[in-house]
Amino acid sequence: MSESTVRIGLVLPDVMGTYGDGGNALVLRQRLRMRGIDAEVVEITLPEPVPELLDIYTLGGAEDSAQRLATRHLQRYPGLQRAAERGAPVLAICAAIQVLGHWYETSSGERVDGVGLLDATTSPQDRRAIGEVTTTPLLPGLSAPLTGFENHRGGTTLGPEARGLARVTRGVGNGVGDGLEGVVQGSVLGTYMHGPALARNPELADFILTRALGVDHLEPLDLPEVDQLRRERLRA
Repeated sequence: MSESTVRIGLVLPDVMGTYGDGGNALVLRQRLRMRGIDAEVVEITLPEPVPELLDIYTLGGAEDSAQRLATRHLQRYPGLQRAAERGAPVLAICAAIQVLGHWYETSSGERVDGVGLLDATTSPQDRRAIGEVTTTPLLPGLSAPLTGFENHRGGTTLGPEARGLARVTRGVGNGVGDGLEGVVQGSVLGTYMHGPALARNPELADFILTRALGVDHLEPLDLPEVDQLRRERLRA
């Protein structure tokens, strides 16, 4: 982290931004600023290499053609991979999980090699998972239920090096019948939850921030409107 500013990378919002997941970077920035910590969002678009020295990275969801573009770009410019190797937190939403895995299949059945940051593979399923999803976190340090909106047809199978972020209590999750939602491996955290996910799940947002700041704990922010949003979504 730089001496004065936490830099949050919004990776390829021009192709991996279909579902408004760029809002996750804004949530992280705002939660830092509300604590008196300077922060900025750095957008990395297709014409640009991915820098390896940012403090946090976020990637959003997209369709098949955009996934291909993102995969090729990250393979050509491996700054994200190098950042993850040194422990920088990476938040991957929906299709970004697939891009960061070993391989994924398109809707037409073509297999595409992924970036390889996650021990995961993804294949299309018969039915699309769409609707509210609620889960119980499995990651130490998280205790509150996680909530989001899933919209995907991919079924993601985790290998032995990866583990699930949470266990599904409502909805589909990773879509392969194991009851898991999302993935955690090293400094990479992935979820199929849109929303944006961090706007609905402040504990998860602060978990990412503690990793970036190198601290064990952040005092919770008093945001009644966020609490109300969570209550509404958990009842939906």
